[in-house]
Amino acid sequence: MPGSPYTDLDRPPLSAARLSRALTAPSGPWRRLDLRPETGSTNADAADAARAGEPEGLVVVAERQTAGRGRRGRAWQSPPRAGLATSVLLRPGEPVADRDWPPAAPTGYGWLPLLAGVALVEAVSRLAELDAGLKWPNDLLIGDAKCAGILAEAVPAAGAAEPPAIVLGVGLNVTLRADELPENPTGLPATSLQLAGATATDRDPLLRALLRALADWYDRWRLAGGDADACGLRAAYLASCVTVGRRVRVLLPDGTDLTGLATGVDADGHLLVDTAAGERRLAAGDVLHLR
Repeated sequence: MPGSPYTDLDRPPLSAARLSRALTAPSGPWRRLDLRPETGSTNADAADAARAGEPEGLVVVAERQTAGRGRRGRAWQSPPRAGLATSVLLRPGEPVADRDWPPAAPTGYGWLPLLAGVALVEAVSRLAELDAGLKWPNDLLIGDAKCAGILAEAVPAAGAAEPPAIVLGVGLNVTLRADELPENPTGLPATSLQLAGATATDRDPLLRALLRALADWYDRWRLAGGDADACGLRAAYLASCVTVGRRVRVLLPDGTDLTGLATGVDADGHLLVDTAAGERRLAAGDVLHLR
């Protein structure tokens, strides 16, 4: 049947009912799951919900995105049901008494996309049995190829004195074939779990593993008041980060660039780069690994 989600048996649809039972309260860590057959962008959907007053804990999942976004406004697209496109709505500046979560300071919000990267590595390594690594700040690499991207966006609160909401989006290539891979403007080749030789490419358990790992790390980070060292997040990120220890060229948001040795990630999640002009602390930028 034209348009049926079962026309490609390698790419079966997700089940909203099964995912909700497994991932939302009372049995799961999230509050509400919204599975959409098609949408423009899961990040935009979650941001709209945040502006409408949606509480923390919303998960938006799309079987197909028509206007998915990466960093710097780049497109992130995939054929229907060939990948995972999901976004979660977080409100880290709000205390949650019944979970013993104090408010996290906005200075620590830069750790949230790195936290999502750690959760993604755990899910891919455990289920797909692939050696995955993280390129600072937001790419999942398998070998030297990009398999996933992460985009964090702040949604300002209605009141100027209130902390913003944070939307975390993850796009993971699961069963994309070679002729379906997107082009990367920075020159990094793309891949998918299937092309990389994953032992499992079932999106249902992959999504469950990702969202459970994300909820677990977020809980640890919140209990520590947003302190990445106290909750073990910085150590976990450094253990998976393939940028640290390499020579890099970084394209900065203002259009300039710098070259040097990536030496670490500081307490705020900034990349430390030793350049000819001295150490630089970078909050954002496109990193190119140099050989």
